[in-house]
Amino acid sequence: MSAPAPVIAVTTSARSGWRIFPLVALNVWLAGGRARRWGTGRAADLDAVDGLVIGGGDDISPALYGGEVRAEVRLDPARDALERRLAEEALSRGLPVLGICRGAQMLNVALGGTLHADAYAAYPGSRRYRTILPRRMVRACPGTLLAELTRREKMWVNALHTQSVDRLGAGLRIAAFDSGGMVQAIERPAPPLALGVQWHPEHLFYKRQQRRIFGALVQAARAHASGAPATA
Repeated sequence: MSAPAPVIAVTTSARSGWRIFPLVALNVWLAGGRARRWGTGRAADLDAVDGLVIGGGDDISPALYGGEVRAEVRLDPARDALERRLAEEALSRGLPVLGICRGAQMLNVALGGTLHADAYAAYPGSRRYRTILPRRMVRACPGTLLAELTRREKMWVNALHTQSVDRLGAGLRIAAFDSGGMVQAIERPAPPLALGVQWHPEHLFYKRQQRRIFGALVQAARAHASGAPATA
């Protein structure tokens, strides 16, 4: 009898999770896993899952990383608190983690890093996009897990973010940049998997290199569930 599909928790926004979660769940299913939606007001017990996706959504409060609050930005303090706790606990337990857009930023903050509250002010050479279409070109850094997974140096991805990684969190390295120098992906070099991408790979399920990101998460979650040693 084959082993059951690993269970992947997916954190979502209370406002937009109804439309985002099915896309992430589809990608997890295509990779052989089973997604479970989490959020504020929902049960969130890491003992019940084998991996974690921290999803996209509103900006992270600058209070979490010592930044300045911008009046025009929508924040969700309850979600911030939940996801920071989950990220810290998952990382300390060795649970595989994938951060998507806001989730990549939360992964960085959970490890003591900081963010640029206005990414495009910090990187004026980066063109501003807000689309689920693959309009932004990013470069994966040679020798990174991301480059190994996607088998691409250059990738066209989407962009919906306003924040970006500034100072890296402990144990993380940059895995991709855009043409203006803005960080587009971060990762932990050693297993178990901890990868954050600034774009939304769930919208790019028609691209094999993007599906491989979810494949790596599910593979790492399966290894975690079986008690096998973590591999990169």
